[in-house]
Amino acid sequence: MSNANRWLNEVKWDENGLVPVIAQEATTGDVLMFAWMNRDALQRTAETGEAIYWSRSRRKLWHKGEESGHTQKVREIRIDCDNDVVLLKIEQVGGIACHTGRHSCFFQKYFADGRWEAVDPVLKDPKDIYS
Repeated sequence: MSNANRWLNEVKWDENGLVPVIAQEATTGDVLMFAWMNRDALQRTAETGEAIYWSRSRRKLWHKGEESGHTQKVREIRIDCDNDVVLLKIEQVGGIACHTGRHSCFFQKYFADGRWEAVDPVLKDPKDIYS
């Protein structure tokens, strides 16, 4: 392995070869989504400057925005103190990170009466995004 990729060895990959990833908007600090990466996804993200994740359900690499056009331009890649969580500081192209057409995947809020409620608006109908 080349010295250029040695940094990938410092990541603590789980038993499936994955690491959890948080995508945070660089300008606002908003947490937009959570996903997984394998070694190849993290390396390609670093090389291309756009977020590429590992889809556990499809069992393949997933270039964020490949269908919707809502790509994520990576401004910084960080790792936590235990080297087992990656943080991407990103610019969300089109302002929509969620497949529901919202800015963030974290649009549901818990209320003390025991319910979850969507508190952020749909910015674009998913039928118009994934036509």
